[in-house]
Amino acid sequence: MEILKMLSPIGLLTISNIFMTFAWYGHLKHKGAALWVVILTSWGLAFFEYIFQVPANRLGSRYYSTAQLKIIQEVITLTVFSVFSVLYLKEKFTLNYLWAFLCILGAVYFMFKG
Repeated sequence: MEILKMLSPIGLLTISNIFMTFAWYGHLKHKGAALWVVILTSWGLAFFEYIFQVPANRLGSRYYSTAQLKIIQEVITLTVFSVFSVLYLKEKFTLNYLWAFLCILGAVYFMFKG
């Protein structure tokens, strides 16, 4: 049961990041939309991002340091963004994504190293 409590912040951060990725980049698929509409839509999406992000960090702080939570978020961000850019924006997955993943994994190693 304790493992579920430790993993719940990761799940919440993932949901949060999906909302934020759409808030920040989703409008790029709709470049003809009025800027004010895009801004209001993005703010609306960001509201839902915070509904998941704040509890994720609150719960996560019971098990992880702030720095560990941040590096977890960065891994999630890069993963969600990669999937989003390929599937939603139809961009190609390049070697740069792979190198970025490897750098982040190195950061994860050092952050969680005992």
